[in-house]
Amino acid sequence: MKRIAVFTSGGDAPGMNTCLRAVVRTALQYNIEIFGIVRAYEGMISGDFIPLEFNSVSNIIQRGGTILKSARCEEFRTVEGRKKAAAQLKRFKIDGVVAIGGDGTFTGAQIFNKEHGIPFIGCPGTIDNDLFGTDNTIGYDTALNTVVEAVDKIRDTADAHDRLFFVEVMGRDAGFIALRTGIAVGADAVLIPENETFVDSLIQRLELGRAHMKTSSIIIVAEGDDGGGAYEVARKVKEKFNHYETKVSVLGHIQRGGSPSAADRVLASIVGKAAVEALLEGRENEMVGVINRKVAFTSFEKAIKHNCEINKELLHLAESLA
Repeated sequence: MKRIAVFTSGGDAPGMNTCLRAVVRTALQYNIEIFGIVRAYEGMISGDFIPLEFNSVSNIIQRGGTILKSARCEEFRTVEGRKKAAAQLKRFKIDGVVAIGGDGTFTGAQIFNKEHGIPFIGCPGTIDNDLFGTDNTIGYDTALNTVVEAVDKIRDTADAHDRLFFVEVMGRDAGFIALRTGIAVGADAVLIPENETFVDSLIQRLELGRAHMKTSSIIIVAEGDDGGGAYEVARKVKEKFNHYETKVSVLGHIQRGGSPSAADRVLASIVGKAAVEALLEGRENEMVGVINRKVAFTSFEKAIKHNCEINKELLHLAESLA
């Protein structure tokens, strides 16, 4: 390995810049030239490669987003698009690539590797925490803290006005953010894609809370909940339970932004360094993660297809303490 490339792809996550910093500085320590690919697979196809030096990643460890930008690329889904990308990697004499992203990023990398043989190693960068092969993904801890801070503030106004708030958080296919933040903020209920939503059961829980003199309630709803999301669930509940003034708050992309937490910075640094060393060891088509505080490698195929399961004990905890 004399020259490698790195890119960030998919939805941005706090800690991507931290991981990029670790990749660049580790490569330079091993006397490897490194290029950043701007706007992920789109930049790979167009040849938007920039050389990265030690100072290129100075003062970014605390920054959210990604200095290399991110983009969706439909052209890369085609055989011809991937041929263009391969030609650009060869033009820049790239021997291996570090991909920082989620399941879509790794799916593209896996297909590309099979077609063109260029080694890829992945770093798990997604706030959803839905990749198999790592306890946490980069950005997940920061997103949790962002949601908790927002809901704590919402609770203040909910309590002041006897309001029932439905707070929608990200999680189209997985309820990890909703479940953990629901426990952390003391939500009355947590609605996630992995569990069927029963409005009548939810109303019973709200009635019980009112009987215990609760003056406000918070319901955390993952956007992929089968009840139709926060607005739809709130509408159904209001038809049968109108004791509180009902409000809906969709946190949206605020969950993606902000300075990464200490936990995300440490995780991103560990996997960034390990990714470069994995390429040097001849590894390819694998994601590097951390399991039980130890670096672990998982094939892209397993990482994207063996989705993590919701912790049943946490589900029980959320219901017990509501």
